[in-house]
Amino acid sequence: MTCRKRLSATTAMMFAVALSAGLAPAAEAQDGSRTIDARSLPVPAAASEALRASIAAAPVVGAVGDETLSPQTDAEWAAFVTAADAAAGANLDAVAEQLGVSVERLEVDGVSVHRVVPNDVDPAHADHLFLYVHGGAYVLGGGDAGAQEAVVIASRARIPVLSIDYRMPPADPFPAAVDDVVAIYRHVLGNRSGKSVALGGTSAGGGLTLAAVHRFIELGLDVPGALYAGTPWADLTKTSDTLFSNEAVDRVLMTYDGLLSAAAHLYAGDRDLKHPLISPLYGDFDGFPPTYLISGTRDMLLSDTVRVHRKLRTAGAVAELNVYEGMSHADYLLVPASPESQQVYAELNAFLLRHLE
Repeated sequence: MTCRKRLSATTAMMFAVALSAGLAPAAEAQDGSRTIDARSLPVPAAASEALRASIAAAPVVGAVGDETLSPQTDAEWAAFVTAADAAAGANLDAVAEQLGVSVERLEVDGVSVHRVVPNDVDPAHADHLFLYVHGGAYVLGGGDAGAQEAVVIASRARIPVLSIDYRMPPADPFPAAVDDVVAIYRHVLGNRSGKSVALGGTSAGGGLTLAAVHRFIELGLDVPGALYAGTPWADLTKTSDTLFSNEAVDRVLMTYDGLLSAAAHLYAGDRDLKHPLISPLYGDFDGFPPTYLISGTRDMLLSDTVRVHRKLRTAGAVAELNVYEGMSHADYLLVPASPESQQVYAELNAFLLRHLE
């Protein structure tokens, strides 16, 4: 009884202080949800100067952040994807040359890939390979558009990269993407140990990486030596806390509603969004390799990233969670000259060197 009285008194005092300061509590519904008044969101003062300048200049709002855009037919989806990917992949060769890497377009076991090799491979990575899985909400990033981060990783870590141009909807919904990653990984295992291979990517690429490892374990394949899950879209349902708390705060994704939700359902087809090979957070993480995770305080997928980290740690896996101040979804790719971006890839490389054999 005494404890209850003290708690009640403390709560009353805090409420009184809030009222005296003009801080009325947010309205609360019967289900516990809260409606919060509109407020001004300043540029994050503790982020780097480069990131602050980018945020102050204008919102980024990529295609997935457009809540008004939602193609309806397969033809509309195909036209939208073709246009978006053509724009995103237009300068791949020029960027590669500038960053000191070569890009070769190949087909391996029926799957299109980009082989990305730095001009000066780090001797410590001479026997290593990075299998890259691109992002793009599981519908974007085909062709050259999907190899942009692969070029960055190859350049900054000085490691050979094989970027997987997996099949996507509307022509090829789940499980085509997972099957293509499995096919390339099986091919790679034909002449090297899984422990010498890293697998990973950003956003949908991070989610697909986790889903593929679930499948590797189901098939009895050796798992990779290390994983990279950059702000992984690992739960395609509208469940994670920061889908709500960071809505409109994330300058890239902006909202789950609209294109992001439509892409999730297009990818899943007639399957449940909670299928563990679609939303890998609902799978079993026993046996997962060491995993390097990235997110930011303004990222709508911060909760997805945190939940993956908790699943990995609960399963006893090595998992390194890195959360950057003020970053929205994948800002380390959007502001490549920022200290945040430099740190992301330098620490990724250090992680690979610790765990690959």
